[in-house]
Amino acid sequence: MSETLLSSRNLAFELYEVLDAEALTQRERFAEHSRETFDAAIGTARGIAEELFAPHNRKNDENEPQYVDGSAVLIPEVKPALEAFIEAGFLNATRDFEVGGMQLPNLLSQACFAHFQSANIATSSYAMLTMGASNLIESFGNSEQKQRFLTPMIEGRFYGTMALTEPHAGSSLSDIRTRAEPAADGTYRIKGNKIFISGGDQPISENIVHMVLAKLPDAPPGVKGISLFIVPKFLVNEDGSLGKRNDVVLAGLFHKMGWRGTTSTALNFGDNGECVGYLVGKPHAGLSYMFQMMNEARIGVGMGAIMLGYAGYLYSLEYARQRPQGRHPDGKNPTSAQVPIVEHADVRRMLLTQKAYVEGAFDLGLYAARLFDDTQTLATAEERQQAHELLDLLTPIVKSWPSEFCLKANELAIQILGGHGYTREYPVEQYYRDNRLNPIHEGTHGIQSLDLLGRKVSQNNGAGLKQLTRLIQACCQRAAASESLDPLRQPLENLVVRLSSVTLELLGDLIQGKVNQALANSALYLKVFGHAVIGWRWLEQAICAEEGLARGNSADADFYLGKLQAARYFLTWEVPSCHHDLALLVARDDTCLTMQDNWF
Repeated sequence: MSETLLSSRNLAFELYEVLDAEALTQRERFAEHSRETFDAAIGTARGIAEELFAPHNRKNDENEPQYVDGSAVLIPEVKPALEAFIEAGFLNATRDFEVGGMQLPNLLSQACFAHFQSANIATSSYAMLTMGASNLIESFGNSEQKQRFLTPMIEGRFYGTMALTEPHAGSSLSDIRTRAEPAADGTYRIKGNKIFISGGDQPISENIVHMVLAKLPDAPPGVKGISLFIVPKFLVNEDGSLGKRNDVVLAGLFHKMGWRGTTSTALNFGDNGECVGYLVGKPHAGLSYMFQMMNEARIGVGMGAIMLGYAGYLYSLEYARQRPQGRHPDGKNPTSAQVPIVEHADVRRMLLTQKAYVEGAFDLGLYAARLFDDTQTLATAEERQQAHELLDLLTPIVKSWPSEFCLKANELAIQILGGHGYTREYPVEQYYRDNRLNPIHEGTHGIQSLDLLGRKVSQNNGAGLKQLTRLIQACCQRAAASESLDPLRQPLENLVVRLSSVTLELLGDLIQGKVNQALANSALYLKVFGHAVIGWRWLEQAICAEEGLARGNSADADFYLGKLQAARYFLTWEVPSCHHDLALLVARDDTCLTMQDNWF
């Protein structure tokens, strides 16, 4: 079985030993599933990813979409790959059986989709955006909108996008200028410009449904004046047939460092005053609706970053095992055989760092997916609300921590291959270029850190943070039963105690109105918070690995020992390094805040 996309043994460990996916089959919604149906879905995903997605990953990169006669042109391999994805049911993996879905837990849907992200991040992104846009319409659209747009999206005939960013505003959505004028027939006329719209034009679907943020004439200023509109590329008649081309124009394509196979577009809405849009939900409530798709996309971006890091790790590991070079430092005989570079301590350091980053982040991404299942299927409203609060808190971490540290893993993969890693003859340089987008889109590191410290940790009187703290403490208590885990547990406990204290201090500053000072070093806070969360997830994996070793299956011994060594690395090398960052936060260091423009 191929292990180029992700480790099947590690995936089974996560699903069935750490996250107890089988327990989900006890819930009414998933009662018709079993480990056998879960594994069958994963096997199908792996097969399609290997056969149809992975083979054109390099071609996607070398032959980026072209702007021809006002339309985007892609390589031919993209369409059949996505058709196979849809035909196998993965576009609607979590939807009800009654509408043609697989009714899988989100945990399993993410586990399946991870194979496609690892195999070909660019082609898989068309599917990810369509899933997010269709979920948005399903949650907030009216019955007519669902019939006209959602049904063909579920069928895979229409694809979707999210159109937020504008040239002058960037990430500052409160400053968007796209307007929506009411028309006599109850629709709206949209006018404005959007940029960096992934999938904004492509020839592979019958239609494209743009989810567009715009402002009505009576909109209050700022984010409270934003409404959400469905704006199709082609108008759709009442009988479901396609009408005339809407007044949406592809103004051009952006040419990117990586992720080249996904069209990144500039779109002009309403150049001729005839761009028809349909209001979703209530006026001025669009941003609250769009946050559903944005949060889904943030978790999707985090998983994409993880899988690009994972692919680079697996490739560099295989390379290190096969590449002979040099001898051990104590090997003085120049005529002796060279050793594989995996034998060199510094190469092992780089591989261990990658393993710690990507497998720690992979665990967190799947944990977040299981939390989403909890928000939908736990028995009581109170339990579902608690799961939602925890997921809300963790979302900035799921998006940003992998985007930073799995990118570092890609950098280490290049280093392990040496000069070869820096060439296009090997895939690790593409993984790095593709992954470099993830710290930027769907909210930069800076924006996620402001969201985490400025909003999420104090939300609902800190309900999510209190939950997280209890979970980490419970994990540490279980780890305390094993003396061999003390060196792993203690650094985490020390970090969490100090982080909790710093958090209270910074929240106190925010309450006192010292907003700029408290948030000036929020990026450091996000890094430390992320390390605490990943440290917790590694301690959970270490507990499960010890339990696995105790079962005495010799065939799994190396796997479990590798888990314990990676946990040891992260908790004894990485976690203690956060105390310098905490010292800067405690001191309210204002080096960056007080730097002046004209001093640069």
